[in-house]
Amino acid sequence: MTAIQIIGAGFGRTGTASLKLALEQLGFGPCYHMTEVFEHPESIPLWVDAINGNPDWDTIFNGYASCVDFPACTHWRTLMEFYPDAKVILSMRDAGRWFDSVNETIMSPKTVEFTLNSPLSEMIKRNIYDLFDGRIHEREHMIERFNTHVQQVKDTVPAERLLVFEAKMGWEPICKFLGVDAPDHPYPHVNTREDFAKLFDTAGSHEEAHERMQEAAKSVYKSKS
Repeated sequence: MTAIQIIGAGFGRTGTASLKLALEQLGFGPCYHMTEVFEHPESIPLWVDAINGNPDWDTIFNGYASCVDFPACTHWRTLMEFYPDAKVILSMRDAGRWFDSVNETIMSPKTVEFTLNSPLSEMIKRNIYDLFDGRIHEREHMIERFNTHVQQVKDTVPAERLLVFEAKMGWEPICKFLGVDAPDHPYPHVNTREDFAKLFDTAGSHEEAHERMQEAAKSVYKSKS
């Protein structure tokens, strides 16, 4: 069983999709990202258990060497204790630009409507929306929560275990932090707002994802009852 070596503590839309690819290219993969929940909806009940204080990290992260983005990033404290040898990467960006990005992508009205009417509902609401008191479209509140989170990570994680990182920094700081050689190609830059829009504007994508999650969730809940 692969143990988590890198814990991403940065919120979604702080370059986490690019960081996922970067870590995998550096040998710290597979990397768990929110997209894994869509690919493996049978994990949804496990995340609900984690929210309820009964995490089974070994099962959730079986085969993964790193994790970034929601929902893992909101459990960074617990994951640090469970994986004491893992390093922590706090992905960052300007708080105002982060708010603009989430409100056009992962927390846009269209995305919120989809997630809250899917098997993801309880996990998303309690793991993400409740983190912001449900006030996900209030700019000042969201920015304050973002900055508080950043400061908490900086104040809590030992300096030798933490890298505060922005995608624009490129390979050098992350490779130095992880003790690996830098690739001879540019640092990844994926999942822009335009990429996200194309993904969720694909005809039938919401419906197809909803159907997959419904079927997987039904089978898992049935086996646990």
